[in-house]
Amino acid sequence: MIAMYHIQCLNKISEAGTSCFGPDYVCGTDVQNPEAILVRSASMHEMAFGPELLAIARAGAGVNNIPLDKCSEQGIVVFNTPGANANAVKELVLASLFLCSRKIVDGIAWTKTLKDKGAEIGKLVEKGKSSYVGPEIAGKKLGVIGLGAIGVLVSNAAVALGMDVYGYDPFLSVDAAWKLSRSIHHATTLDEIYANCDYITVHVPLTPDTREMLSAASIAKMKDGVRLLNFARGDLANSADLVAAMQAGKVAAYATDFADETLLNAENVNVIPMPHLGASTPESEDNCARMAAEELMDYLENGNIRNSVNLPAVSMPREGSRICILHRNVPNTISSFSGVLAQSGINIENMASKSRKEFAYTILDVTGDVSASAAESIASLEEVVRVRVIK
Repeated sequence: MIAMYHIQCLNKISEAGTSCFGPDYVCGTDVQNPEAILVRSASMHEMAFGPELLAIARAGAGVNNIPLDKCSEQGIVVFNTPGANANAVKELVLASLFLCSRKIVDGIAWTKTLKDKGAEIGKLVEKGKSSYVGPEIAGKKLGVIGLGAIGVLVSNAAVALGMDVYGYDPFLSVDAAWKLSRSIHHATTLDEIYANCDYITVHVPLTPDTREMLSAASIAKMKDGVRLLNFARGDLANSADLVAAMQAGKVAAYATDFADETLLNAENVNVIPMPHLGASTPESEDNCARMAAEELMDYLENGNIRNSVNLPAVSMPREGSRICILHRNVPNTISSFSGVLAQSGINIENMASKSRKEFAYTILDVTGDVSASAAESIASLEEVVRVRVIK
């Protein structure tokens, strides 16, 4: 059978995802002129995209490696896989709550220095263990900034561990709200988190508003001895300010998945840097790959958009021939589509359309043969970026 779709993999993608593609797909690293791309961490900012490229799926949450504006202008849908690695990150955050409390890492390193001490090891351990004392987390206040898929899981797990949890998210979705434990306090401002919490963990995307949100200004509002965790994005924190705050005793510990030179060179402070382990589990990689593949297949075969980071989410059950139109978000555009189709004797049976900032996406299920000339007439409209006819 001749393949209908070509999927290029820019990184090694779990077989849990690539095995989702049926016989009408060719998938691999050496695929040329692809209709879709699967990617994890490879940078795409310098890539040239061919006219046949319809979609890019990131097997993960962050899309810093993908030129979103360029993709939107060229009518390329960019997907990510929110929530697919949420449990993996949650488990690492929970581990880090203990690591930044009990000085476990330093204690292990010190204990290893006692090798070859023979019968003295027991006495040396009892004498030296006081240097690694740390508090229990039960009964302490945890502030969770960002209540998306990861933040919700962290919040609920922390409640189960006996913590008093404050959650902050001005963009809290209805789905996330339903999943949150009723025991979680709803913080209406960041200052409420800063003033009350013994531990603070951030789970927000990197934007101009969130960049370096953990800095000298915000740290000054926090409790003395606060412990901070960042497993979202490195640039959410100002590393120099954090080191200075730890040296001054304001911050007791900082655990992060994003090491940098400033943190690694810091001495006599409780920095716990990790090598970006948040999603590094086989389960997470499988989940991300599977979700990415399913998103691509639904878009290529049906035109449905789910979990796009640059275009609106639009999907509906398929009924016959389908016209998918990516266009500028300007008034009267849909009526222009209707006019073109009416002139061609094509009837619209069902329609879905949504906008996202300056772009919109419209799906039309129609009866009647969609001729090449009808599709070209729609594509020629000034507001239209891309048209696809799926039969």
